[in-house]
Amino acid sequence: MKYLKDTEFRKLYPFRSHTMDIHGFRYHYLDEGAGDPVIMVHGNPTWSFYYRHLVKGLSHAYRTIVPDHIGCGLSDKPGMQLYDYRLRSRVDDFQAFIQGLHLQRPITLIVHDWGGMIGMAYARRHPERIGRLIILNTAAFPPPHGKRLPVRLRLIRNVPMIGVPAVLGLNLFVEGALIMAPRRRLSVPVRKGLRAPYDTPRHRLATLKFVQDIPLTGQDPGFDIVKDVGDHLHALRHIPMLICWGAHDFVFDRDYYDEWRRRFPDAEAHYFKEAGHYILEDIPETVLKHITSFLKRHPL
Repeated sequence: MKYLKDTEFRKLYPFRSHTMDIHGFRYHYLDEGAGDPVIMVHGNPTWSFYYRHLVKGLSHAYRTIVPDHIGCGLSDKPGMQLYDYRLRSRVDDFQAFIQGLHLQRPITLIVHDWGGMIGMAYARRHPERIGRLIILNTAAFPPPHGKRLPVRLRLIRNVPMIGVPAVLGLNLFVEGALIMAPRRRLSVPVRKGLRAPYDTPRHRLATLKFVQDIPLTGQDPGFDIVKDVGDHLHALRHIPMLICWGAHDFVFDRDYYDEWRRRFPDAEAHYFKEAGHYILEDIPETVLKHITSFLKRHPL
């Protein structure tokens, strides 16, 4: 992870690092600014670096907090003998993290990719703590209409002989995302920043386990959480919600966007044809503008 010390990287990510002990592991997070807490939850294979534009744009008026999940970013990367990399553990980690922050004000949650399931599972457990919700290309319910995973994800999830060497050995999940997730070509420094924490096979374990842990049926670990959250999302309808969606997403496609709209008909929603899964890399200024306006119109 040598690049993380480069001047070039520090210009992109000029934030002070913080850590908290969560269940015996070092849980890294950003904590910039003061005011109402805005907590951003990343997915796979990103990390807190993905939210850098929002931290810079919001921290003058809000306390912006961005954790790295265990195995991701600058958090500890334990082996399987020490950490199970399951959804329940992710949600328990996040809950312990929020408790450890001792926040006195309601939380604004911003979620993307796997961060949606983790963050909304926390919201399901503690709806009284949530003041606003911001949804970016994610899900918090089983695949709509029984959709199947794309072939690439099915191979990684179901065929270890392909998935393990491809993800751990060749880093193809991270490298593939750098090409497929954004709509526009990322700069070299940004690509370096997104891949930096996943520089060795041992450091890529989380990127593999996130895919292998996708719950699709009742027999899969974590499916009970997905179903429970999906069945009770309606209990969060009273919370102001903003949806910003990149149209060019080969996983979280229009069906997922439409499902959010169906479940939250009163949400403010924007569908961007010029953006992909990495919406904050494609149109960060546009999304920041909508978020800033949304937060001002829905004070806590």
